[in-house]
Amino acid sequence: MMGLWGRAAVLVLMVLGVQSTLAGSPYGLWKNGPPSDASYFPIAVWLQNPRNALRYKAAGINLYVGLWRGPTTNQLEELKKAGMPVICSQNARGLEHKDNPMIVGWMHNDEPDNAQSLGRGKGYGPPILPEVIARNYEKMRATDPTRPVLLNLGQGVAYDNYIGRGVRRNHLEDYPEYVKGCDIASFDIYPVVHDKPEIAGKLEFVPKGVERLREWTRGEKIVWNCIECTRIDNPEKKATPQQVRSEVWMSLIHGSRGIIYFVHQFKPKEREAGLLDDPEMLKAVTAINRQIRELAPVLNSPTVADAVTLESTRTNVPVAHMVKRHNGTTYVFAAAMRNEATRGTFRFREPLQGSKVQVIEESRTIPIRNGEFADEFEGYAVHLYRIE
Repeated sequence: MMGLWGRAAVLVLMVLGVQSTLAGSPYGLWKNGPPSDASYFPIAVWLQNPRNALRYKAAGINLYVGLWRGPTTNQLEELKKAGMPVICSQNARGLEHKDNPMIVGWMHNDEPDNAQSLGRGKGYGPPILPEVIARNYEKMRATDPTRPVLLNLGQGVAYDNYIGRGVRRNHLEDYPEYVKGCDIASFDIYPVVHDKPEIAGKLEFVPKGVERLREWTRGEKIVWNCIECTRIDNPEKKATPQQVRSEVWMSLIHGSRGIIYFVHQFKPKEREAGLLDDPEMLKAVTAINRQIRELAPVLNSPTVADAVTLESTRTNVPVAHMVKRHNGTTYVFAAAMRNEATRGTFRFREPLQGSKVQVIEESRTIPIRNGEFADEFEGYAVHLYRIE
């Protein structure tokens, strides 16, 4: 398995200077799938009421994932008015709307890798078998090959000892089989609000899961992931705007091709659209989404492998990085992978014509000397660099 802790976990999509055939948007494989334009990057919300679609769109959201007891005609009409596409269940209702262009993908039921409820008061049975997911995928694909199929898995993707997997706890061998049953593999873990000390506050579990999905899919399928931005069911804690930004960019640096915000809050008061009820977080998420949209053509361009080596002054605080080249400009996206400060030194494999690095949206530049530059990282800090 590829190491997360000592290096940037990026799939080799090209050798230095050689373009990959996977460059650009990955959605052109499906006639009725998400937009295939290179300027499109999926930024979604999970299971939200379509009546709020315009408010989410104003925050930079461009996709709904899941519709409660849908898709219904009314739900799809609301989404059409807002210009908000959706990935939803390929159930009887979904198939009634098979020709509706607002539907850009189908999805399995959520978290089949977790122990499954046997009904109220009856406890839990085992997870759904991976071979069942694979068979259902083939049926969905045969019914409609024009849209991708999304599979969202639970926190066992990143947390081996997750008790919610029941009898399949600590059975990582299930996951390479699960991801055979989808076109888009996603997962969720929410470390800030987590109730287990081995996970709580450790943001690195988010990119750990992204890295694993990319390994398990062998780079052949699209990987997305979910991001926390409310208290969810923890009345004592919630992610700060900076923690949300760190989780998002750690995910992108490790190869996520789509972000799904989990915006529900269950405690201390239930709020379906908890993000919309939190002005500070909504402002922060809107800014994060704006930056992703602006950099979408860069994020959709090939990753440049081995263009930069990165040395952290503290070996226990690795700094992950990803390098892109787009329209003659080099970009380096980097994140500290622990909640401790360090200094990172970036060394370029080949000489650059640029003499300085612009730190995007930080109003500062860093000189390049002898083919390298250095920068300070606070705990879980993210810096985005551009070299013209």
